[in-house]
Amino acid sequence: MYGEISDIWGQCPNLTTLIFAGNNLTGSIPSEIANATNLQELDFSSNHLVGVVPKDLGRLASMVNLKLNGNELLGSIPSEFGAFTELEYLDMSTNNLNGSIPSTFGELVSLNYLNLSNNNFSQEIPFQLGQLFHLSQLDLSHNSLEGKIPSEMSNMQSLERLNLSHNNLSGLIPATFDGMRGLLYVDVSYNHLQGPIPNNKAFQDAHSFEGNVGLCGNVVGLQSCNKHVSKRKNNRKLVFAIVFPILGVVLLAFLAIVFIKTRRKKEPETDKSDIHDEEEVFSISLFDGKKLYSEIIRATDGFNSIYCIGNGGSGSVYKAKLPSGSIVAVKKLHQKLGREETSQKEFHNEISALINIRHRNIVKLCGFCSNSQHSFLVYEYLDKGSLASILSKEDEAKKLDWSRRVRIVKGVAHALSYMHHDCVPPIVHRDISSSNILLDYDYEPCVSDFGTAKLLNPDSSNWSSLAGTYGYVAPELAYTMKVTEKCDVYSFGVLALEVIMGKRLGDLISSFSSPSACENKLLKDVLDQRLPPPTPEVEDELTTIASVAIACRHSQPQSRPTMHMVSQLLSLQNATSTGGPGITLEQLIKI
Repeated sequence: MYGEISDIWGQCPNLTTLIFAGNNLTGSIPSEIANATNLQELDFSSNHLVGVVPKDLGRLASMVNLKLNGNELLGSIPSEFGAFTELEYLDMSTNNLNGSIPSTFGELVSLNYLNLSNNNFSQEIPFQLGQLFHLSQLDLSHNSLEGKIPSEMSNMQSLERLNLSHNNLSGLIPATFDGMRGLLYVDVSYNHLQGPIPNNKAFQDAHSFEGNVGLCGNVVGLQSCNKHVSKRKNNRKLVFAIVFPILGVVLLAFLAIVFIKTRRKKEPETDKSDIHDEEEVFSISLFDGKKLYSEIIRATDGFNSIYCIGNGGSGSVYKAKLPSGSIVAVKKLHQKLGREETSQKEFHNEISALINIRHRNIVKLCGFCSNSQHSFLVYEYLDKGSLASILSKEDEAKKLDWSRRVRIVKGVAHALSYMHHDCVPPIVHRDISSSNILLDYDYEPCVSDFGTAKLLNPDSSNWSSLAGTYGYVAPELAYTMKVTEKCDVYSFGVLALEVIMGKRLGDLISSFSSPSACENKLLKDVLDQRLPPPTPEVEDELTTIASVAIACRHSQPQSRPTMHMVSQLLSLQNATSTGGPGITLEQLIKI
């Protein structure tokens, strides 16, 4: 096949697969292809395509397999590719791509294969790649990458094959690679690495280390690390003669600083902001924790009420504009952490796990900061605010048309399915409500407020204190207090009905409990009357949502569907229906 790729393919809204691999196609990739929004597989490999990679391709949110390898593409990889949260396979090898590897690749949470070899990428390997927990193969060989191998890469516990050969990497191979037990093959040859190789079965082939004169280890072809140690011993006496006098001076200086600080503590307080700057800050963050803490204190004027944009059971939320210009939402916790070391450690582990969550329908948690004055969580800021707020306002609610409401329900379902089935260990939110669903500029939903989230350890009974919002809490929590994923399923059912009704369920919720109470009520009668009647296509989707919601609200937890089942059912384009909004609620319950 010869010629160029036509932009007409972008006019095919139902197109899911487009494969032109192994031909003689020339020209550039038309950006109009991004209009085929249902594309899941795009394979233009082994052609003669030129030009830059269109950043508009990042709008293909359903993309699963993307193969552009074996062409002559130029320029850098668009940062917009970080939006491919469903992407599982990405091959852009053997091109003329340059620049840095985008740090947004750390958000490709479903990725299991990544090949960027044989290009001209430079700068450092982004540490964010360590967040790709499902990645099994990574090939960055034959580039111009420099700097150290990020220790965060050892978090990729699913990684089996790693090729970093033929780059300009330097420094030590991280010792944390010892714990990567799933690793089967490693090639770091022809770099500038030094020091001992990790104690890992994958690091046993001498050919994998060729061209690194500074590496040592108990592998045939490498020098023993003991020789390096003996050389250092010869210089110890000289080092001691130089270092000990210097240490004496440093010790005296340290004692002087301690004395001065002790005197200052006894003096009356003069400026609270100075105290915050000097005080020790505990942080779990993607950024410099102490710097982030100081910036937020200044941006909110010490959590002045004029910056408060919401209040909840566990804390108040503030809007903060950082010096960089970015805006974040800061949730200041009402209560300090318990003093017991165990409870603090568990909470910190929870925050660490939540920071690693990356999903388009989950608000990104940037970090947690704490000192004796404040404890707060830092999230990305979303423009439209909460779903509850929008539904409560006449004009704003009208902007949430039926298609947007359907998308909101689906987005929340996808997020909960990810938390329950793709996170290890699974995460139960425990407080799903319209107040905790935030909307971005395009009304895309994001689940927020993990203040009561519970990590489910398969080896524990998961008994916990009652958490949640009245009206959304699963009935079994009133007497069992046992947290399971089915608690979120129940809350999702309540939320889904609220979205299509446009108001809190209140007394209406009891009418769904028995067929007799619903005998004369029609689904169309309880849909949000502020909107015009839905189109026939949307009618079927609303009926599916209502039937799924009622199934989710089943009084017996074991009879409720899983969120994975719910997510799949709502994703079906031709969902079955039994008659649209004209059916009775009694019929709906029997679906």
